Amino acid sequence: MHETDERTIMHMTEDQQYKFLSKIESPSDLKSLSVKELELLAEEIRRKIIETVSHTGGHLAPSLGVVELTLALHFVFDAPKDKIIWDVGHQAYAHKLITGRRDRFHTLRTLGGISGFPKREESSYDTFDTGHSSTSISVGLGISTAKSLKGEYAKVIAVIGDGSMTAGMAFEGLNQAGDTEKDLIVVLNDNAMSISPNVGAFSSFLSRKMTGRRFVTFKKELENFFRSLPGVGENLLSVLRRSEDSFITFFTPGMLFEAFKFKYVGPINGHRIDQLIKTFKNIRHLTGPVLVHVLTVKGKGYEPAEKDPAHFHGVGCFEITTGSPQQRSDKPIPTYTEVFGQTMVDLGNSDEKLFAITAAMPEGTGLIPFSETFPDRFLDVGIAEQHAVTFAGGLAVEGFRPVVAIYSTFLQRAYDQIIHDVCLPNLPVVFAIDRGGLVGEDGPTHHGHFDITYLRTLPNMTLMAPKDENELRHMLYTALHHQGPVAIRYPRGKALGVPIDRDYKLLPVGEWEMIQEGRDLAIIALGSMVAPAMEAAEKLERDGIGVTVVNCRFVKPLDSRVVQLAKDTKRIVVVEENVRSGGLGSAILEQLNDQGVVETKVRRIGLPDKFIEHGPLAVLRQKYGLDAEGIYRVAQELCSSDA
Repeated sequence: MHETDERTIMHMTEDQQYKFLSKIESPSDLKSLSVKELELLAEEIRRKIIETVSHTGGHLAPSLGVVELTLALHFVFDAPKDKIIWDVGHQAYAHKLITGRRDRFHTLRTLGGISGFPKREESSYDTFDTGHSSTSISVGLGISTAKSLKGEYAKVIAVIGDGSMTAGMAFEGLNQAGDTEKDLIVVLNDNAMSISPNVGAFSSFLSRKMTGRRFVTFKKELENFFRSLPGVGENLLSVLRRSEDSFITFFTPGMLFEAFKFKYVGPINGHRIDQLIKTFKNIRHLTGPVLVHVLTVKGKGYEPAEKDPAHFHGVGCFEITTGSPQQRSDKPIPTYTEVFGQTMVDLGNSDEKLFAITAAMPEGTGLIPFSETFPDRFLDVGIAEQHAVTFAGGLAVEGFRPVVAIYSTFLQRAYDQIIHDVCLPNLPVVFAIDRGGLVGEDGPTHHGHFDITYLRTLPNMTLMAPKDENELRHMLYTALHHQGPVAIRYPRGKALGVPIDRDYKLLPVGEWEMIQEGRDLAIIALGSMVAPAMEAAEKLERDGIGVTVVNCRFVKPLDSRVVQLAKDTKRIVVVEENVRSGGLGSAILEQLNDQGVVETKVRRIGLPDKFIEHGPLAVLRQKYGLDAEGIYRVAQELCSSDA
């Protein structure tokens, strides 16, 4: 965008800036537009997405890459009667803009605003709540099957990215869809740019011709004619089918999908609205499973995002003209992710058995430096968390020290593998669980507030959480020297900026850290909650209340001194950034109950039994009492309840 263009746009009204977009209230409004007008609308949508995400943050590059695809789908199909399912949902911003949420789009990912992902309660056009990958084909097949059983006719379209095709679940869906032969259109959004333009252009022409109504009708009539020939008909028909299959697979990369019994169409240029519309119109009448292969450019239309689509996949606020993050005056502090990544490199230099594994998140988990330093001891398995965990188990059997770095919310997908392939054989696999606790604007599909609950019940598992980045380094070092499974969970975002010890030290497994002692009340805090607990204690001390503050560190094994602490103080507040159900507070109550300690009053501060909405991290913590003021308030009430 040129500087003169920006100045001109700044002085325009909203309707002047968005001549076409301002008139789109629903997808039906698209159907009266010409192809040229749709192309102009696509430009406006891109500008609106860039403008909004620069202020709210969000998944920019994926949404910019599918603008034309979104318009073509809604132009040809009749949503919400026809069901469009967006896999993961990273790419749904254009969809939201043309389905009645244009006027609220500025609230994207803000507390009380529209979600960054498809959400059924938000719009009838959002077919399924999404946030994790590779679910769309299975969902689409389920919907198509249900429609068939109810006698309802509607097209079902699952839009899935090439990255999501690395997950086994996507292939399970393809396999079942091909076997049942239900009506299902799968749109493969391929932005890997691995197919040359010439091949793509020829293949798109070939596919459009071979799926046209006249061609399909002619093919059926020809098949019927061959069947009518006595003696030789079926043999000739078999030759015809083999010839057609060879012709298709020779000129297109569709052999795999044809093997799943899908009719393969493509590749199609995903930024040519005319080609997309013609293709979708041609396949709309087909029955059975169809796969449309669409080539797109991630970040299309915004140069910084096209040059670095990985960085702009999910971004914070940025300057539109440069793509640079908005400048802040405060002192730069590393994130927990960055500290983890640098620690892995440091430890990798001294331990040749250290092996790092991630599931399509080398940047997000901080493992890029490790992958560049030790390429032979790093593996990105793609979106395949189950495989990542069991693969780590295989490495551990052979004496390696695998570290599996996965976000808390995504590790949920490999729960059985953690139990069966790591904990049961008691293998020394380390789980580096990033984004433990609340994550902010990505909302309920991405909050990592269940991991303490789903991990602490597992035999042989050691579970810990650091109070700061320095302790994270020591925990990783300790985990790599422990003979058994270890999970370390740490939060998203900036660390505390504490000094880093030069040398590593082994932490006594299962032993908490007593930060300060007092006789009136004990606050037992875990991980990210230690710092606000210390702030709350300072305020309580000013009120004349003596406070013991414990950095719990280890959820499992739990320090046995909790029993004596409970007897001494008679009042305990447990603080954790996890659901209260089955978390650290539950573990402490179980311990006290088992030891017959019934007089101590225990208050648990954690997250309620619900999926937490999206919004700024600080705001969410304040809302749910996970800040210094919330801890202080609960402690005050506990002390005054028996005054």
